[in-house]
Amino acid sequence: MTKRLIEIFRGSRKAESYLYVDKQNGLVDVPEALMAQFGEPTSVMTIMLDSQRKLARADAVEVMAKIEEQGYYLQMPPTAAELLDRDGSRG
Repeated sequence: MTKRLIEIFRGSRKAESYLYVDKQNGLVDVPEALMAQFGEPTSVMTIMLDSQRKLARADAVEVMAKIEEQGYYLQMPPTAAELLDRDGSRG
């Protein structure tokens, strides 16, 4: 897989929800219904993404595949179980 310049937007309606899109295309490929649920998008970061890039809560290969396939990748807030795992509170 090649490198891709990605822009990441934070949504205004749900904390820790992010949209990853191709920087060149912006939000044009994101369905209106999803944008309505996502709320006002705020650009938080632009990165060069490749398969080796480490992301905090997403797999770079999956992100690039979803952007290629549907024009965006939606990262939702972690579940309670994921938060416990992340904090090391589960055993």
